[in-house]
This record gives sequence, C-alpha cells and structure tokens, in this order.
Amino acid sequence: MDFSALQRFIAHRWQDDLLPVLSDYIAIPCQSPAFEPDWAERGHMQRAVTLMIDWARERLAQVPGARVEVVTLAGRTPVIYIEIPGEGTAPVLIYGHLDKQPPMTGWTHGRDAWTPSLEGERLYGRGGADDGYAIFAAILAIQALRAQGLTHAPCAILIEACEESGSGDLPYYVEHLAPRMGSPAVVVALDAGCGNYEQLWLTTSLRGQVAGALSVRVLEEGVHSGDASGVVASSFRIARMLLSRLEDPGSGEIASPFHAPIPPSRRAQARIAARALGDGLHAQLPLRPGMRPVHADAAEVLLNRAWRPQLAITGLDGLPAVADAAAVMQPATTLKLSLRLPPTLDAQAAAGRLKALLESEPPYGSEVAFRIDMVSQGWHAPETAPWLSASLERASQASFGAGLALIGGGGGIPFLAMLGERFPSAQFVVTGVLGPQSNAHGPNEFLHLPTAQRITAVVAQLLHDARLAHADGPASQPRV
Repeated sequence: MDFSALQRFIAHRWQDDLLPVLSDYIAIPCQSPAFEPDWAERGHMQRAVTLMIDWARERLAQVPGARVEVVTLAGRTPVIYIEIPGEGTAPVLIYGHLDKQPPMTGWTHGRDAWTPSLEGERLYGRGGADDGYAIFAAILAIQALRAQGLTHAPCAILIEACEESGSGDLPYYVEHLAPRMGSPAVVVALDAGCGNYEQLWLTTSLRGQVAGALSVRVLEEGVHSGDASGVVASSFRIARMLLSRLEDPGSGEIASPFHAPIPPSRRAQARIAARALGDGLHAQLPLRPGMRPVHADAAEVLLNRAWRPQLAITGLDGLPAVADAAAVMQPATTLKLSLRLPPTLDAQAAAGRLKALLESEPPYGSEVAFRIDMVSQGWHAPETAPWLSASLERASQASFGAGLALIGGGGGIPFLAMLGERFPSAQFVVTGVLGPQSNAHGPNEFLHLPTAQRITAVVAQLLHDARLAHADGPASQPRV
C-alpha cells in the first residue's frame, strides 16, 4: 500500500465528491422519530435515504457483486444495507445512522442547523459529524483501495434511521438481516467521539441510559402563593426531594445501586488519556468564565464521564417563563430525567430500580409518577486482538502522525450492545470525528474535515488488513 497516495486520493475525493453530497444531506431536516413522529408523512427521511443510495449506487456501479438497497419493515424507519464482496472468510460490518437531533437554538455567526456552512476546516450543520459522513467515508475507503488495485475484506454497511431515538427499530433489522451479515470479524462504528484531532481515538466503552419523565402533582389547579405556601408543599420542592434520593445534591454522586465496578485496565487507560488531553476535556466545553469541572483530576473526570452514573435534567414542564410568572403556586411539575449508567450495568434492571426509588412513599401523599421513555444498554469492548491493535496503531501513525489513544465514551450506541450480544467473537472498532467543540446535538455542530479524511484512511487500512481475519479467531499478522 502506498499510504501517501491513498491519502491524496481520499483528500481529492473528499473535496470534489463527498463535500457537496454531505452538504446536501445537512440541508435535509430528517429528524429522528422521537422528535418528528410524522416523519413518514413529512418525507425528509426518505429524501436523505434517496440521496445516500443514489450516491452509493453510482460509486459502486463498477464493483462486481456490490448491492445497495433500502430495507423497510412495516411500520419502521428504513435501513440502508450495502454488501461489497471482498477477500477473506469474514466480513467487516460498518455502522452509521442518518437520522438527526432537532436543530436547537443558539447557532452563531449566521449558521443554521439546516444550512451547511464551510468555514476553514469545519463544515457546520446538523448531522454531518453525527454521523452522516459515515456511509460516504466507508465507500470512499473502498474506492481508495481499489484505485491502487488492493484487495479488502468483504464489507457490509448498515445505516439506520432511528439511532437518535434509541434505535428501537434496529433489533428487528438485525434479526431480519442476520443471515446475510454472517459472523463479522470486525464491527466498525463511526458514530463516536475523539479526544482531540491529533490522533486516532478508539472508544472502549459506552454508557447505558434510562430516560423518563418524573411528574409531581399537589393541586388540581394553581392557587395564590400567599394562600398555599406553608400549607401545601410545592411540587417543585417535592421533585427536589425525590431527586435527592437518587443524587447527592452536594457531590452529584448517584445512589449505589446504579454503580458498577470499574475495570483496572480502564482506570489505567483513563490516566494515559488524561495525560494526552490535559485540560482539553473540559476546555472544549463552552464553560462560563470561572466555571470549573467537578474534579481537579482529569483522569477522575474521564471516569465520571465513562463509568460512573450521572444525572442530567434535560426538560421541565409546569413552570411559566420568568416574564410570565405570577404569584401562583403551580399545581404540578414534570422533569425529564436522563440517567447515564455504567457500561456493564443491566439497564433494564436499573430502570425498574429507578422507578421504584422515585415512586415509593410519595412525600405528603403527593401524586408522583415516573414514566420510562427509553432504556438503552451500555457496551464494553472485548479485548482487542493483536492483529487489530497492530493495524490500528499503524493506521494512526500513518494517518495522524501519532499513536492510537483509548477512551471511554459518555454517550451510547445501542447497536453495539445488540451486536456484541449476537456476535460475541467479533472485534469492535468504535471511533468518530466528534472532537473538541464539535458539539453534537447542540448548536454549532461541525465536522472537522481533516479528521474525517484521516479516519477514512484508517478505515481503508483496516479493511485491507481484515482480509486475513477469521470469523472464528484472531487474524494472522497482516501483510502490507
């Protein structure tokens, strides 16, 4: 492999071919079903699917045996499934998604979620980095290999359309497509983050999640606060009391039933990653002046984000806007809770424990209910095979000029837990372009183009090396 030629090919195609189609994709407001329940009627999802499959079919038209299709099960979001023949006995399965989070407010400098904006090395807009680029990068990696006459492992590409809603449709497609997937030697997910843009980052774990709505009702209707306060406990105060059962209000520590042991190897990797990142982990966040992280030790912050349960309040109903607030005690308060869980904790069991914890013995006889909206299982990577470690290290050095780095992820990709359970012998490569300030799900989300190009080259190297992998065990050392 002439890696320099590979990089030049990729850089040229990214500029002339991928950037235009990715910009067109960003302009499509294909929000995930949780945020756009009438997605089928609106048609945005279908527009995104059509854009991707038309592009893929044209680029793979000259590849013998390649299949590009849309798979649709009744009443479910569609899936793009691509099969590309190759050399070897076990395929590489590459995963991505095309559905998006809502636009959010707060975009600056004239940027907008649905208006792609190229500013230097950053392509702004919703969905480019999270993670519309995946299908285009995967196919370009294969094109780059074939341009040099190089072989690669058989490859399947699966792009789902409800990841941002918890991947509720995905198990049905995994079951439906299982006979065609075979037993992947490697699963590649391009939907993760990177600690910086200077090296290849491999995600070793992802947290689970329980999300739901905690509702507290104390009155049939609002009443004058002068009459009710001191007689009736406010619904907001009761909600705070219930949250204190789960989270220590001083330290933020979550109750013990929601913890799991942290493997010593992950603690050691967190210390190494902390040295590489320094204060970069919190410096990338838009902190207000004077705001500091919850712990001074960067390794502990990394473990907080990857392995310790954490609570976030992501929504609130029941209180009027400050400008509209009158002297009225509100009858009810509803909070949207997002409880992130350790990767190895049973998320379904945790959901039951959380519901019981919040609903038992309601203070003052108030009406309390916790509605579970989503349960997502965490994921912990198996030990990496020597051949794969060597391939990724070589690719990181060649593409980034620096060694591979390992980090635990704070979010979740339900697909990985599903595949890990179904294919226990598969290796996993979970990486992505979501680095400092990339701000997935928030305003000013951007794709860092140099990192996207380098990861494309990494995928090409991996596909080339994986042709020697076996479905039932580690590969021999790859020839390059």
